[in-house]
Amino acid sequence: MEKTITGIMVYYHQVCPKKLWYFYHELNMEHNSEDVAIGKIIDEASYSREKKHINIDNTINIDFIQRKALLHEVKKSKKIEEAGIWQVKYYLFYLEQKGVFVNAQIDYPLLKQTLSIKLEEDDRIKLEWILKEIKTICMKSIPPLVIKKKFCSKCAFYDLYFI
Repeated sequence: MEKTITGIMVYYHQVCPKKLWYFYHELNMEHNSEDVAIGKIIDEASYSREKKHINIDNTINIDFIQRKALLHEVKKSKKIEEAGIWQVKYYLFYLEQKGVFVNAQIDYPLLKQTLSIKLEEDDRIKLEWILKEIKTICMKSIPPLVIKKKFCSKCAFYDLYFI
């Protein structure tokens, strides 16, 4: 059975196709991750006045939206910034397909920084390719090989992949 492609799947596609495959097949190790726990604390402590976690169609989960249609995604750090950028671009793409046009930014509360995100025509083309690739990866009977990156040692799946 094919599942809907979610924003977190786009994020995982950029981070690690193997993690994407495990997520799709409902094997999750993040409940044991210290980094994930820290991220949840940051999420709870930051922007407490905002209505948070806006779930749309069980497909995208927006951290919060401010007046003037500004979508916010909150991230702990910039270590995997590119993945967060594509996650937010997917949110914009998804909403655009529903006739909703908003602006977006990624907030880094610990760094006291923000990054504005725009959806360009080239991004739409790349997202179509990403969505096809996500389907291809997830439909395989076995996970893809892991490609070791600098941040792998912090991954919740590290023991499963490398030990």
